[in-house]
Amino acid sequence: MLSKVISSAVLGIDAYTVEVETDLFPMLPVFAIVGLPDSAVKESKERVQSAIKNSGFVFPNKKITINMAPADIKKEGSAFDLPIAIGILAATGQIAREKFEEYVILGELSLDGSLRPIHGALPMALSALQNGFGGIILPRENAQEAATACGVKVYPVENLKQAVEFLEDGKAISPFKVNIDEVFNKALEYQTDFSDVKGQEHAKRALEVAAAGGHNIILIGPPGSGKTMLAKRLPTILPNMTLAEALETTKIHSVAGLLPPNTALIATRTFRSPHHTISDAGLIGGGRIPRPGEVSLAHHGVLFLDEMPEFHKDVLEVLRQPMEDGKVTISRASMSLTYPARFTLAGAMNPCPCGYHGSPAHDCSCTSAQIQKYMSRISGPLLDRIDIHIEVPAVKFKELSGQPTGEKSSAIRERVNRARQIQLERFKNEKHIFCNAHMESKEIRKYCEIDEKSLELLRMAITKLGLSARAYDRILKVSRTIADLEGLGEILPQHISEGIQYRSLDRNLWM
Repeated sequence: MLSKVISSAVLGIDAYTVEVETDLFPMLPVFAIVGLPDSAVKESKERVQSAIKNSGFVFPNKKITINMAPADIKKEGSAFDLPIAIGILAATGQIAREKFEEYVILGELSLDGSLRPIHGALPMALSALQNGFGGIILPRENAQEAATACGVKVYPVENLKQAVEFLEDGKAISPFKVNIDEVFNKALEYQTDFSDVKGQEHAKRALEVAAAGGHNIILIGPPGSGKTMLAKRLPTILPNMTLAEALETTKIHSVAGLLPPNTALIATRTFRSPHHTISDAGLIGGGRIPRPGEVSLAHHGVLFLDEMPEFHKDVLEVLRQPMEDGKVTISRASMSLTYPARFTLAGAMNPCPCGYHGSPAHDCSCTSAQIQKYMSRISGPLLDRIDIHIEVPAVKFKELSGQPTGEKSSAIRERVNRARQIQLERFKNEKHIFCNAHMESKEIRKYCEIDEKSLELLRMAITKLGLSARAYDRILKVSRTIADLEGLGEILPQHISEGIQYRSLDRNLWM
């Protein structure tokens, strides 16, 4: 007999429909799975056989052929266990088969027939909704995540027997529902706050400017000055996530298997901090079957590179394309996948190898040649994409011993939100530009006009402070953001002056 069960699989961060066809033939017992299954799918034969027997059903003593269509796309993961088991039971007549083709069925089986959670439940639920299926049957642990795809009926089950009972009687389980607004608002809370940071007002101001304009930033300072602490709080002042951004972020983490338990939605800006020993594939994504890397996991959030010069140069250079395009394409012989990667880069580094160049409290043991070699580990083209360089000095004892008096992240985020609204209105007719950091030379000339006094100030800075030519556009973009924070349409000399302060690595200070 022949049966067909609808399932789903993930390709990139989106899902597609998979038809699991089961055919039984009276021959010597053989269990074959075709349709480009990976090792996890092939191993499902043992799990399915034990789960069927231990759930009180009869496993057929025949030749079993499972076909997964479309057959030209690699199938991976353990989510096909449940549809394969349902298909076998349907083909043997142990359950009615005409009722379940309207459902997308997913789940990994234990040997006793219970279900384990799967990866990618949200994109699969969205795919089921888009393709007009009546509902999705999946493990109970994935119900909250899948139910955030508003409009699709989610039927959570705990084991194979319960899934069969539901397919025999559709009233056995009620659809699982969540209040998406309630879930979204609850998930907006951050665990850290800018008010925890003592001192460093200049650095906090630079981070506010970076958040307001979407600018990449690098923090330069001695060990223990608070660079990491500041960077960890940058997501808390970025603009509030929209529901669409939250869903996209959740999809990426779900596909990667990094969605925290009992989490329906990621509604806070993500913070990713890979170690400097990471490979280029770990950072950008890759593998035989491509997986999202750190740049995609930081989508709509912050990618923090601590001790930035310690990263391998090849690893840093692969950042240039996603920083420019907001996405990364991974090509393999069998497929090419594109992952989103629109993130804010925050880097941290010491001013020299020992970390104490220019420090009044410690003597620097580095030579000029060592300092120059250390600073040159970050290439010019990469620095071109970092708009703000800010020095973070050691915190004085008086500030350390006092009570935190800084603003809360919520107050700073309100100003950032207002500045971003100004930019969204400004760029409403521009394609692929959503904030000041995305401006190219054409947009800079159009939206960053300055008067003679500001132009003279900028000329003096470039000639007398030794600023590089690439600093010109960067200063104008940052000055535009500073003016937006004040709600001003015109860039004034004080905005140019502050923007000049954020170009430390362009000055001749480190030799």
